[in-house]
Amino acid sequence: MPRYWLMKSEPGSYSIDDLERDRTTHWEGVRNYQARNLMREMARGDMVLFYHSSADPAGVAGIARVERTAYPDHFSWDSDSRYFDAKSSPEEPRWWMVDISFVEKLPRLVTLAELKADPTLQGMLVTGKSRLSVQPVERADFRKVLDLAREQGE
Repeated sequence: MPRYWLMKSEPGSYSIDDLERDRTTHWEGVRNYQARNLMREMARGDMVLFYHSSADPAGVAGIARVERTAYPDHFSWDSDSRYFDAKSSPEEPRWWMVDISFVEKLPRLVTLAELKADPTLQGMLVTGKSRLSVQPVERADFRKVLDLAREQGE
């Protein structure tokens, strides 16, 4: 049975439109240990709410699927990469990434304000003070977000 996640990306760096164009991408550059550990729990087939952060407004823009489980983030040992970490190496990788694929762009953005205003979604980490770029999501919350996107988007 798939698990559900929310992954944040700044749309100026990588948006749901970019994922739709590319069809699949690796989710590199996560440099928070808690988020890294959550990515290591992901399984192929898990579903992802693709969230646009640092946007006006911020919110859930689409759906993705995990296509490849966590593997070492090779950008961390590339000194030319903005994700370079001198303490990471191929022999002892410190950072990991997953591959995700495009599933759907939502009919409309479900804003953070909407998520916070819905009493049934108060358990979502994104509605609190969590700044994690990768977060687990309950199945019911995942479905509710999709319902919100579609009820006014059709």
